[in-house]
Amino acid sequence: MSGRGSLAPERSGGGGGGQTGTVKAMAQPSDSISVRGVSYTVRERVGPWWNISLYHKKWTRQILKDVSFHIESGQIMGILGNSGSGKTTLLDAISGRLGHKDNFFGEVYVNGHQLKKEEFRDCFSYVPQSDTLLSFLTIQESLTYTALLTLQKCSDDFIKKKVDAVMAELSLSHIADKIIGSRIFVGISGGERRRVSIAAQLLQDPKVMLLDEPTTGLDCLTANQIVSLLSELAHRGRIVIITIHQPRSELFRLFDKIAIMSFGELVFCGNPVEMITFFSNCGYSCPEQSNPFDFYVDLTSVDTRSKERELKTYSRVQVIVSAYKNSEIFSKVLAAIERTKCMKERPPIPFKNKDSPSAFYKLWILLRRTTRNFSRDKMGIIMRLLQNLLFGLFVAFFLLRLRNDLVKGAVQDRVGLIYQCVSAPPYTGMLNAVALFPPLRAISDQESKDGLYKNWQMLLAYIVHFLPFSVISVAIFSTFIYWTAGLYPDASRFGIFFAVVLASHVIGELLTLVILGVVQNPNIVQSGVVLLNSAGVIVGTGLVRSIEEMPTPFKILGYLTFQKYSSEVLTVNEFYGLNFTCGKSNSSTAINAACIFSHGIQFIEKNFPGALSQFTTNFLILYAFLPGLAIIAILSFKIRDRIISKQ
Repeated sequence: MSGRGSLAPERSGGGGGGQTGTVKAMAQPSDSISVRGVSYTVRERVGPWWNISLYHKKWTRQILKDVSFHIESGQIMGILGNSGSGKTTLLDAISGRLGHKDNFFGEVYVNGHQLKKEEFRDCFSYVPQSDTLLSFLTIQESLTYTALLTLQKCSDDFIKKKVDAVMAELSLSHIADKIIGSRIFVGISGGERRRVSIAAQLLQDPKVMLLDEPTTGLDCLTANQIVSLLSELAHRGRIVIITIHQPRSELFRLFDKIAIMSFGELVFCGNPVEMITFFSNCGYSCPEQSNPFDFYVDLTSVDTRSKERELKTYSRVQVIVSAYKNSEIFSKVLAAIERTKCMKERPPIPFKNKDSPSAFYKLWILLRRTTRNFSRDKMGIIMRLLQNLLFGLFVAFFLLRLRNDLVKGAVQDRVGLIYQCVSAPPYTGMLNAVALFPPLRAISDQESKDGLYKNWQMLLAYIVHFLPFSVISVAIFSTFIYWTAGLYPDASRFGIFFAVVLASHVIGELLTLVILGVVQNPNIVQSGVVLLNSAGVIVGTGLVRSIEEMPTPFKILGYLTFQKYSSEVLTVNEFYGLNFTCGKSNSSTAINAACIFSHGIQFIEKNFPGALSQFTTNFLILYAFLPGLAIIAILSFKIRDRIISKQ
């Protein structure tokens, strides 16, 4: 970087596409965005939740304060500022993604039309700071599925041409068949991931693109390439607005407009040449060989390390803000806003395709994408199919062959096996959901914000996806443990055993999905499901403590647990019709203690009174948990959709 002296002559046109944009404007009205007087405040708790007196007190913090700017098609604007200056919040305000809209004031105009609440997402394409992509898909597959979710039912040839065109525009064609990858296994680079995220938005042909910190985590060369690419996209007739942190000086020439923010206020907004002139007139000339971006951001930052520094730097910023508000540059911005408000020849910028695919078609595409993504995870598939069997191998090795001799533990071994078959399958189902669903939830949160589909549709696709795996996994486990351990030798009873274990396994996964809809942290969800499962086994089964001996509140709670019904069905299924023998022992006392039951039905009647007569009812109630939890999960994700739509 040769310093500010070498920059000004090359920006005499007002931006790297400014003159071209002027020529276009003479031929036809340009698309434009006008932001006028945008302010946003939030109320925050004063103290931590454990300090009740302070927690109930709130203080108001202003995030944005009277922000105004104007930008037209063919231009790219970079929003600079230190952390906490309000850059991301400004993008959220422009795109209608602010959580507390009651605290939002100001106006956003597109082509002179003030946007209504429901129109924001139809006008803007938003690329967040973090890339949410499915790890096991190739670039081409990822973009193809996004196109299928975005566009109305089109021919495969049309979709392919659309995806190929976007990949070519973003220089992704040569790596189209590369796996995206993740932190665990190598895939494409960070810059390539960023371009894939941008490409996913370009599939909808947006006229306005908003990008939050698109260069975060990238090396200098890759960051320059991303900004250069965005500049090219803008100069092809789009409006591009990005927030950027510590850009290199080489990027100076690429921006048509630069906005600098500090403490929620717009300190300056204009083209790079105007920026150099404005700050020089304020008495702050950029030194030679210095990066003007770094210099002016540092100049307009508030130093909070001490009260004295904070007051001094804040006063300096306010002087600069006042100078900007009284400058000719700001007057031109206000004039441009008023001019476009009066020129309504063009309709609001179209963004989203109103003729999007049907809900059923989207569900089918989501199911295909989910299945394709997980099908490449070979180790994941092996574990999903064999995790129950691995548990069964340990149990079978521990128990060996069940016997009918009471002295040798005929009842105790069977009770222990039933206990394991009631408690373990829900846990393995939970492990599946915690491991597999959070990445899907992350991408569905983003794509639901973009209006591609609803969160509950992704949930339903995942449920349909995991059911076959659950059936196969439980079938392998049940076949092995049932015939190896020597449970009641009857095919129909094996079928009931398989059905009960399958229901327990699926219920565990569905219960986890319900909690994942409202709790963000998977580790907390895992702990919660383990606790619920353990409590259900203790309260509901009667295998830890006899139901008759439980306190009344626990008896009532037991009816709300699926473990009560699964344990009673499995107990009746195994013990009904069994006859026990009483072998020899070295102690007559031991014989008398063990030989209480000569028939299995006696054990059922003593420990599970009424279970025999309610066998069918218990089985039906157990399976009623499946649609019940599925509906609750869908409702929890519908609530999640509403929460996300307000963010």
